[in-house]
Amino acid sequence: MSGFDWPALMRAGLRGLGLRPGQFWQLTPAEFLMMLGEGGVDAPMGRSRLEELSQAFPDKGAPEKMETK
Repeated sequence: MSGFDWPALMRAGLRGLGLRPGQFWQLTPAEFLMMLGEGGVDAPMGRSRLEELSQAFPDKGAPEKMETK
């Protein structure tokens, strides 16, 4: 026995999320949990963290600061 409730997982994917069978079977467990809203994923990166990373790891050959409109 695998320990997975496959019928319940397939219902969640096919009926709940509206996935086609091929899409369901191509998902990794982490992707499937994320789509179900589970998995303890942290909040997305904010603008300030993006700026910190951009300064720490600048793109080579790119201007230092890009103008935004």
